[in-house]
Amino acid sequence: MKKIITCVDGSAITQAVTDAAIWSANKLQHPLCFLHTIERQQQHGADDLSGAIGLGARSSLLNEMTELDEKRGKMALELGQQLLEDLATQAKQANVEQVETRQRHGDVVEAIIDLSDMSRLIVIGRCGENHEDNFKALGSHIETLLRQASAPVLLVPKQFSAPKSFMIAYDGRATADKALQKVIDGGLLHGTPCHLVAVKNKERDLAPKLKLATQRLQEQGFNVKAELLEGPIYDSLMAYKQANDIELMVMGAFAHSKLRQLFVGSNTLRMLETLDIPLVVLR
Repeated sequence: MKKIITCVDGSAITQAVTDAAIWSANKLQHPLCFLHTIERQQQHGADDLSGAIGLGARSSLLNEMTELDEKRGKMALELGQQLLEDLATQAKQANVEQVETRQRHGDVVEAIIDLSDMSRLIVIGRCGENHEDNFKALGSHIETLLRQASAPVLLVPKQFSAPKSFMIAYDGRATADKALQKVIDGGLLHGTPCHLVAVKNKERDLAPKLKLATQRLQEQGFNVKAELLEGPIYDSLMAYKQANDIELMVMGAFAHSKLRQLFVGSNTLRMLETLDIPLVVLR
């Protein structure tokens, strides 16, 4: 059975990510896998010191730096293992029946992509330990992950609670209909009131497409409120979100075409950078 891959790093956002993962696991009834990745810390200029100090002193300093790196790596490994054990216990206490942990060295995106075949959902904080005091900062790995991941990605802000409503940003394109079908098939948002929102664009017959999309959701038991807005896409969606107390948003991922990215992906990126609610990104 595919798993909910949950990326944790011990930063301040880890608890929110864990809460989101537990909610997802209980909704989907899929195993939960906590993933902790130890990334190599970039070292500072040891190889550039040869002109400033003697060879003997340089050799001694390099040896000390190597020892410090080894100690730092060992501590990171032990702290990560303890973090994983604590989070696994928390998930089991929250009635998640199947929980596992994994620890990897290297790049977090590579670690996630390596688990693609077993991924049902990827849960990750929208900022990590490098932005611990700035929750508006977008984690450096997020855009790369969204361009490469095949599974849906749940991006979590600094706090998480089970959403009482969600909004689908719908643009009438084939990719939007594909994302809509994933919401229907997925199960994560079943039973949660849905706002299906479109903003007038160059897509032909957007109004009838929105009506058909609404009917598709209603036939599958969703309680749907549909709206067709006018104005700039980003501003219109954000204003609707604010006015209707939306607690989770669903959007399509970046367009593959660089040209389309200017018009589609840029709105997704602005959402990523500014949203203070959970965001599910679908391909």
